[in-house]
Amino acid sequence: MTAPPPVFDAVVAGGGPAGAVAALVLARAGHRVRLLDDGGPGWDGFKIGEFLPPAVRPLLADLRLLDGFLASGHPASTGTYAAWGSARLHGRSHLFDPYGPGWHLDRLRFDAFLREAAVAAGADLRRARVLDRAADGRLVVRERGRVTELAARWTVDATGRRCVIGRRSGRRRRQDRLVAAYAVFPGGDPEARTLVEATADGWWYTTPVPAGRLVAHLTDTDLADPALRTPQGFRAALGRTDHVRRRVVEGGPGSTPVPRWAPAHGLRLTPSAGPGWVATGDAALAFDPLSSQGILTALHTGARAGRAVAGCLADERRTETVLADYAALLDGIADAYRRNHAYAYDEERRWPASPFWARRRGAADPGRA
Repeated sequence: MTAPPPVFDAVVAGGGPAGAVAALVLARAGHRVRLLDDGGPGWDGFKIGEFLPPAVRPLLADLRLLDGFLASGHPASTGTYAAWGSARLHGRSHLFDPYGPGWHLDRLRFDAFLREAAVAAGADLRRARVLDRAADGRLVVRERGRVTELAARWTVDATGRRCVIGRRSGRRRRQDRLVAAYAVFPGGDPEARTLVEATADGWWYTTPVPAGRLVAHLTDTDLADPALRTPQGFRAALGRTDHVRRRVVEGGPGSTPVPRWAPAHGLRLTPSAGPGWVATGDAALAFDPLSSQGILTALHTGARAGRAVAGCLADERRTETVLADYAALLDGIADAYRRNHAYAYDEERRWPASPFWARRRGAADPGRA
């Protein structure tokens, strides 16, 4: 029995920044697009990934999203403080940045804003989770508790680090074993700048979020103290920092939330595209959060993935060239990230015997397994 032709020109798997922008670009190009969003992972009104740098302004303007974003009222970020390379806190202001201040995002609201823009452009949004991609290109999808198959001429993998589609055809190369243990504390110091502090076994950062103040500890999975999984252990480790702990209001017994954990290592998918599919955002290229470039890169690669698929749909004869250009874009981003990552970690030399810092000294390469 012959299968019916695909209903959609493209299915975008994943409704985060990369997927929503890819769907937006494709819908504006006049293509039939379905955007699948599984609704997670958000908890207690918070989703990690909470900073947008000033350099995003031209991209949002190009996508005709800047005015709407500015009107949505995300608090401005005026800069950062860092105890990195020395115990003294150094400040870096956005005052002289040509693009102005950055922003502390309400991620759930920001992601919803991008999805609404895609829907306004004509994308069909569904609450569904992509489980797999079959050999014939059909997507295996769970929607409303029912598993079905969905066909399209092209698929955009924006499933984040799960990389549901790309992992079938490409190789994922992990940079290191970095993991984040994090918690959101109610209230806290009103200081608007993000604060970063290096310690012997990794680094910490804290920043204001709508639900209070996010505090995160970054270390390697094999170096992480198991006690960090408990409120008491997390609070004790936080108490050993010099600067981050001062941003958290001391509460009574039980005031420390149960910490959450998330992978934070760099990842690279190679190849990042193939016949009928393109990976974008964290599915294609994920960064160490020290870079503060994750969401900016997701938006940028999402837009370029959407344009790449639109180009392939417009002229199948150009598919190979279009995908090669997209791969070259990701190569350039990855190369710049590698250089900046190596430079940043090489700046911290206070703990030469620390396994965490020794692993990163002069060897920050996302191509290492």
